[in-house]
Amino acid sequence: MRRPVVPAATFLLAPILLLLAMAFPRPAAAANFAAHRALYQLTLDTMTGHATDVIAATGTMGYEVEDACDGWAVRQRLQLTVTNHDGQDIQMVSDYATWESKDGLSFRFHMKQMTDDAVTSQTDGEASLKSPGGPGEARYTTPSGTTKALPPGTLFPMAHTAAILDAAEAGKKFLTLPLFDGTVESGVQDSSVIILKNAKPAPSRWPMLTPLASTRVRLAFFDREPPSETPDYEVAMTYWMNGVADDLQMDFGDFVVDAKLSELKPLPHRC
Repeated sequence: MRRPVVPAATFLLAPILLLLAMAFPRPAAAANFAAHRALYQLTLDTMTGHATDVIAATGTMGYEVEDACDGWAVRQRLQLTVTNHDGQDIQMVSDYATWESKDGLSFRFHMKQMTDDAVTSQTDGEASLKSPGGPGEARYTTPSGTTKALPPGTLFPMAHTAAILDAAEAGKKFLTLPLFDGTVESGVQDSSVIILKNAKPAPSRWPMLTPLASTRVRLAFFDREPPSETPDYEVAMTYWMNGVADDLQMDFGDFVVDAKLSELKPLPHRC
């Protein structure tokens, strides 16, 4: 699950730092990713105790993973209406599209976010790693002419998700590693992952999930430029071992949004 992005904060995604990332050319879980289309219903989480001016939030988030033979094509579109205490509705839309090679070495990205029809942020470009786990370089076309170095240990989003699933299967509880997903102009962010609970297969309303184990995780993302001790964004979610996510709690700092899976459709692997 990549990170939705809204103006309130940047928002589906290691082994002990870079050691495991460099020891394995490609996380094993990547081979089991399910191509799928999902739709999530978004609502304000009122149980977190956040002091906020936001009194309501509703919307949808569409997420699609396609097997593009030599890579994974991902599209995520978030539409959110936030209502403040004055009764004012604020419309937020983010559109995020990526392509990531299955060897984890190449990545292309596009992200645009808007508030009430005004573009508030946009990034476009491509990135590459010299070997699995980096180092490498990101080259932005928006903002024009921006280049960022990718440090050793860097993973792109699908490889990042696979590393989390592999770690959960291995019984690990805490991971941290650099992530580049193209959603911020500053380049790499540090991600901290806590694996809260693993669960055995259980009956589900979604047949493609019933035979699979799952894991509950919490992720926090920290800016590197300048270094930050406060997360830029946090999210908790349940991952199934095929990469499908549900029951998200997206913490944007000022408010928390819940995302519940309302539609799930497997897509064919055409290769």
